[in-house]
Amino acid sequence: MNAARQLQVTKRQALVDFEDTLAREYRQIAAELPLAALLGESLSERQMEAALPKFYRYFDLSNEQAFLQEIHRVSPETWKFWCDGIASNLRRPAFRLAWSEICSRANSDFKELRALFPPDPKRPKAPNQAIQRTAPRSDA
Repeated sequence: MNAARQLQVTKRQALVDFEDTLAREYRQIAAELPLAALLGESLSERQMEAALPKFYRYFDLSNEQAFLQEIHRVSPETWKFWCDGIASNLRRPAFRLAWSEICSRANSDFKELRALFPPDPKRPKAPNQAIQRTAPRSDA
């Protein structure tokens, strides 16, 4: 094998190893997320609050993946796979709610991910979250 080919193979292997490291990190984070959220079920307000740090780690990794794609540090095939996975998760109610909540509290963090997946500006309420009602006016 000539030197140029060997360099190309080595570079490709380094990229695969790097992407595999991020995939392992994803699996570790996903293992900590509530199973109900991964199955597309809603979480109670208490469950959501308890899981928010885990969702934060997930969105932090997703943002890093988006950033790495922007600077061409991952292959287009890997990015498509990751992006499809992020989109799929954000269609799940608990992920969507967590993303909106985290974005509302994290100010300008997650720039790359926000550009791809803007949070819901209406911020859906957690399933058991009470809706504030105003008392009827006594002069009515």
